[in-house]
Amino acid sequence: MIVNGLLMYIGLLVLLTFHEYGHAWMALKCGDDTAKLQGRVSLNPIVHIDVVGTVILPLLMIFLSMAGSGLASFLVGWAKPVPVNPHNLRNPRMDDILVSMAGPWMNLALAVVLMALARVGMMVGSDDLVSLSLLTARLSLMLCFFNLIPVPPLDGSHVLRNLIGMSHETYYSIARYGFIIIIVLLQIPTFRWLLSSVTQGSWMIIGGWFGLPMR
Repeated sequence: MIVNGLLMYIGLLVLLTFHEYGHAWMALKCGDDTAKLQGRVSLNPIVHIDVVGTVILPLLMIFLSMAGSGLASFLVGWAKPVPVNPHNLRNPRMDDILVSMAGPWMNLALAVVLMALARVGMMVGSDDLVSLSLLTARLSLMLCFFNLIPVPPLDGSHVLRNLIGMSHETYYSIARYGFIIIIVLLQIPTFRWLLSSVTQGSWMIIGGWFGLPMR
Protein backbone atom coordinates (compact mmCIF):
# COMPACT_ATOMS: atom_id res chain seq x y z
CA MET A 1 0.00 0.00 0.00
CA ILE A 2 2.86 2.38 0.83
CA VAL A 3 4.63 1.70 -2.48
CA ASN A 4 1.42 2.16 -4.46
CA GLY A 5 0.66 5.37 -2.58
CA LEU A 6 4.12 6.78 -3.24
CA LEU A 7 3.92 5.88 -6.94
CA MET A 8 0.56 7.62 -7.15
CA TYR A 9 2.01 10.67 -5.43
CA ILE A 10 4.99 10.82 -7.79
CA GLY A 11 2.57 10.60 -10.71
CA LEU A 12 0.50 13.45 -9.25
CA LEU A 13 3.64 15.57 -8.72
CA VAL A 14 4.67 15.09 -12.36
CA LEU A 15 1.17 15.94 -13.61
CA LEU A 16 0.98 19.10 -11.49
CA THR A 17 4.45 20.15 -12.66
CA PHE A 18 3.51 19.83 -16.33
CA HIS A 19 0.20 21.59 -15.66
CA GLU A 20 1.89 24.66 -14.17
CA TYR A 21 4.64 24.57 -16.80
CA GLY A 22 1.91 24.76 -19.45
CA HIS A 23 0.53 27.94 -17.88
CA ALA A 24 3.99 29.52 -17.58
CA TRP A 25 5.05 28.60 -21.13
CA MET A 26 1.85 29.94 -22.67
CA ALA A 27 2.08 33.17 -20.66
CA LEU A 28 5.60 33.70 -22.01
CA LYS A 29 4.44 33.04 -25.57
CA CYS A 30 1.65 35.60 -25.08
CA GLY A 31 4.10 38.30 -24.00
CA ASP A 32 4.20 38.02 -20.18
CA ASP A 33 7.63 37.12 -18.79
CA THR A 34 6.59 37.35 -15.11
CA ALA A 35 6.71 33.56 -14.64
CA LYS A 36 10.01 33.30 -16.52
CA LEU A 37 11.62 35.91 -14.27
CA GLN A 38 10.59 33.80 -11.27
CA GLY A 39 12.00 30.61 -12.81
CA ARG A 40 8.56 29.05 -13.35
CA VAL A 41 8.98 28.14 -17.05
CA SER A 42 10.55 24.91 -15.88
CA LEU A 43 9.83 21.20 -15.53
CA ASN A 44 11.66 21.16 -12.19
CA PRO A 45 8.95 20.15 -9.66
CA ILE A 46 10.65 22.10 -6.87
CA VAL A 47 9.80 25.50 -8.38
CA HIS A 48 6.09 24.63 -8.51
CA ILE A 49 5.72 22.99 -5.09
CA ASP A 50 3.44 24.44 -2.44
CA VAL A 51 4.34 22.71 0.84
CA VAL A 52 0.76 22.33 2.02
CA GLY A 53 -1.04 21.90 -1.31
CA THR A 54 1.53 19.77 -3.15
CA VAL A 55 3.06 17.73 -0.33
CA ILE A 56 1.02 17.44 2.86
CA LEU A 57 -2.59 17.33 1.63
CA PRO A 58 -2.05 15.07 -1.44
CA LEU A 59 -0.12 12.53 0.62
CA LEU A 60 -2.84 12.54 3.27
CA MET A 61 -5.53 12.25 0.59
CA ILE A 62 -3.83 9.33 -1.16
CA PHE A 63 -3.10 7.27 1.94
CA LEU A 64 -6.44 7.97 3.61
CA SER A 65 -8.16 6.97 0.36
CA MET A 66 -6.18 3.73 0.15
CA ALA A 67 -7.04 3.04 3.79
CA GLY A 68 -10.73 3.48 2.98
CA SER A 69 -11.16 6.59 5.12
CA GLY A 70 -14.01 8.95 4.27
CA LEU A 71 -11.81 11.88 5.35
CA ALA A 72 -10.02 11.69 1.98
CA SER A 73 -13.00 13.25 0.22
CA PHE A 74 -12.56 16.45 2.26
CA LEU A 75 -8.95 17.04 1.17
CA VAL A 76 -7.70 18.88 -1.88
CA GLY A 77 -4.29 19.50 -3.41
CA TRP A 78 -2.69 22.15 -5.58
CA ALA A 79 0.62 23.47 -6.89
CA LYS A 80 1.94 27.02 -6.53
CA PRO A 81 -0.10 29.18 -8.96
CA VAL A 82 1.83 30.63 -11.90
CA PRO A 83 2.00 34.45 -11.66
CA VAL A 84 0.51 36.21 -14.69
CA ASN A 85 0.43 39.97 -15.27
CA PRO A 86 -2.51 40.61 -17.63
CA HIS A 87 -1.09 44.05 -18.51
CA ASN A 88 1.82 42.32 -20.28
CA LEU A 89 -0.40 40.15 -22.49
CA ARG A 90 -0.69 41.27 -26.11
CA ASN A 91 -4.42 40.53 -26.27
CA PRO A 92 -5.47 40.45 -22.59
CA ARG A 93 -8.86 38.75 -22.93
CA MET A 94 -7.95 36.06 -25.49
CA ASP A 95 -4.45 35.49 -24.12
CA ASP A 96 -5.79 35.05 -20.58
CA ILE A 97 -8.07 32.30 -21.90
CA LEU A 98 -5.12 30.65 -23.68
CA VAL A 99 -2.95 30.82 -20.56
CA SER A 100 -5.76 29.42 -18.41
CA MET A 101 -6.48 26.55 -20.81
CA ALA A 102 -2.80 25.63 -21.23
CA GLY A 103 -2.75 23.67 -17.95
CA PRO A 104 -5.77 21.45 -18.74
CA TRP A 105 -4.53 21.01 -22.33
CA MET A 106 -1.21 19.79 -20.95
CA ASN A 107 -3.00 17.23 -18.76
CA LEU A 108 -5.03 16.05 -21.75
CA ALA A 109 -1.87 15.67 -23.85
CA LEU A 110 -0.15 13.77 -21.03
CA ALA A 111 -3.10 11.38 -20.83
CA VAL A 112 -2.64 10.56 -24.52
CA VAL A 113 1.12 10.03 -24.05
CA LEU A 114 0.49 7.78 -21.04
CA MET A 115 -2.01 5.71 -23.02
CA ALA A 116 0.65 5.25 -25.70
CA LEU A 117 3.06 4.14 -22.97
CA ALA A 118 0.44 1.67 -21.73
CA ARG A 119 0.25 0.28 -25.26
CA VAL A 120 4.02 -0.18 -25.25
CA GLY A 121 3.74 -1.96 -21.90
CA MET A 122 1.11 -4.28 -23.35
CA MET A 123 3.32 -5.07 -26.35
CA VAL A 124 6.32 -5.99 -24.15
CA GLY A 125 4.19 -7.88 -21.65
CA SER A 126 4.72 -5.52 -18.68
CA ASP A 127 1.49 -5.56 -16.68
CA ASP A 128 2.94 -3.16 -14.10
CA LEU A 129 3.72 -0.55 -16.79
CA VAL A 130 0.24 -0.91 -18.27
CA SER A 131 -1.44 -0.57 -14.87
CA LEU A 132 0.65 2.43 -13.75
CA SER A 133 0.24 4.22 -17.09
CA LEU A 134 -3.52 3.73 -17.15
CA LEU A 135 -3.91 4.88 -13.55
CA THR A 136 -1.78 8.00 -14.13
CA ALA A 137 -3.61 8.77 -17.38
CA ARG A 138 -6.92 8.68 -15.54
CA LEU A 139 -5.53 10.96 -12.84
CA SER A 140 -4.31 13.38 -15.53
CA LEU A 141 -7.77 13.50 -17.10
CA MET A 142 -9.35 14.05 -13.70
CA LEU A 143 -7.03 17.03 -13.13
CA CYS A 144 -7.90 18.33 -16.59
CA PHE A 145 -11.65 18.32 -16.04
CA PHE A 146 -11.45 19.33 -12.37
CA ASN A 147 -9.53 22.46 -13.32
CA LEU A 148 -12.18 23.33 -15.90
CA ILE A 149 -14.76 23.84 -13.14
CA PRO A 150 -15.70 27.55 -13.41
CA VAL A 151 -15.07 28.35 -9.74
CA PRO A 152 -12.15 30.59 -8.67
CA PRO A 153 -9.25 29.99 -8.55
CA LEU A 154 -9.60 27.06 -10.99
CA ASP A 155 -8.70 27.58 -14.65
CA GLY A 156 -12.27 27.35 -15.87
CA SER A 157 -13.20 30.42 -13.83
CA HIS A 158 -10.72 32.59 -15.77
CA VAL A 159 -12.23 31.41 -19.04
CA LEU A 160 -15.75 32.17 -17.82
CA ARG A 161 -14.71 35.58 -16.48
CA ASN A 162 -13.36 36.61 -19.87
CA LEU A 163 -16.29 35.21 -21.82
CA ILE A 164 -18.91 37.07 -19.80
CA GLY A 165 -16.81 40.19 -19.18
CA MET A 166 -16.79 39.90 -15.38
CA SER A 167 -14.82 42.65 -13.65
CA HIS A 168 -11.64 41.80 -11.74
CA GLU A 169 -13.21 43.18 -8.56
CA THR A 170 -16.21 40.87 -8.79
CA TYR A 171 -14.00 37.90 -9.66
CA TYR A 172 -11.69 38.37 -6.69
CA SER A 173 -14.59 38.92 -4.31
CA ILE A 174 -15.91 35.49 -5.34
CA ALA A 175 -12.41 33.99 -5.26
CA ARG A 176 -12.18 34.60 -1.52
CA TYR A 177 -14.74 31.84 -1.04
CA GLY A 178 -13.57 29.70 -3.97
CA PHE A 179 -12.10 26.79 -2.03
CA ILE A 180 -15.15 26.61 0.22
CA ILE A 181 -17.39 26.45 -2.87
CA ILE A 182 -15.22 23.73 -4.41
CA ILE A 183 -15.27 21.60 -1.25
CA VAL A 184 -19.06 21.96 -1.02
CA LEU A 185 -19.45 20.96 -4.68
CA LEU A 186 -17.33 17.86 -4.14
CA GLN A 187 -19.72 16.71 -1.43
CA ILE A 188 -22.67 16.73 -3.86
CA PRO A 189 -23.14 13.18 -5.25
CA THR A 190 -24.47 14.39 -8.62
CA PHE A 191 -21.49 16.68 -9.10
CA ARG A 192 -19.01 13.92 -8.23
CA TRP A 193 -20.83 11.53 -10.58
CA LEU A 194 -20.64 14.06 -13.43
CA LEU A 195 -16.93 14.70 -12.91
CA SER A 196 -16.24 10.96 -12.66
CA SER A 197 -18.35 10.17 -15.74
CA VAL A 198 -16.59 12.74 -17.93
CA THR A 199 -13.20 11.51 -16.73
CA GLN A 200 -14.06 7.84 -17.16
CA GLY A 201 -15.66 8.36 -20.57
CA SER A 202 -12.65 10.28 -21.90
CA TRP A 203 -10.27 7.71 -20.40
CA MET A 204 -12.03 4.87 -22.19
CA ILE A 205 -12.23 6.74 -25.51
CA ILE A 206 -8.51 7.60 -25.54
CA GLY A 207 -7.61 4.08 -24.45
CA GLY A 208 -9.70 2.76 -27.32
CA TRP A 209 -7.58 4.76 -29.77
CA PHE A 210 -4.60 2.63 -28.73
CA GLY A 211 -6.47 -0.65 -28.67
CA LEU A 212 -6.20 -1.02 -24.90
CA PRO A 213 -8.60 -3.31 -23.02
CA MET A 214 -10.41 -0.64 -20.97
CA ARG A 215 -12.54 -1.84 -18.07
